[in-house]
Amino acid sequence: MARWSAYFDDFEGGADPALVSEAADRAATLLVRGARHVDDDAVAERLLHLADTEGIETVAEVWAGSPADSLAGCLWRLYLLRSWVHADPLRVAREYDAGRSRAQVAEVVAGVADPPGPAELRAMVDDVLRGIAGGDFADVLLRAAAFGRVVATGRAILAETSEPDVRRMLGLAEQLEVAAGLELDGRLS
Repeated sequence: MARWSAYFDDFEGGADPALVSEAADRAATLLVRGARHVDDDAVAERLLHLADTEGIETVAEVWAGSPADSLAGCLWRLYLLRSWVHADPLRVAREYDAGRSRAQVAEVVAGVADPPGPAELRAMVDDVLRGIAGGDFADVLLRAAAFGRVVATGRAILAETSEPDVRRMLGLAEQLEVAAGLELDGRLS
């Protein structure tokens, strides 16, 4: 009778999804929980530029499959949001500006300078991510969620974007809000 373990030894495939998930969770926990107690600008800058130096594809490989209500899932959403803002700042500024009048509370929470041009939006999203390393992670999530809510509102007003894109941005904002609530309750891991 053949050994079952020998069968699996001969099987060639990708990385074990359970191990990838565990590694993603551990890395996210170290980045968020470990960095919080370090009041070091260099650490904040390294965290901010993680996707730039490692590539958004690498970050995606590690965290994209993580649930929205996990640290790893939150980091994926935050880095994705930052990458989008840096890649298309004119469009982001136009959508954000259009949504400001109808999402005024979210605009205040997001904390974008007035008027919200491309440079101001890049600065805001970078400032939000710097908060991972010394700020309150719930605040980071709430600011990013508010930003997403204003953009989703702007997309709906401009009607240049498809309804699924509006829903996708609104969904991202809602996921970050839920995660912020879990963080405030001490249940985000």
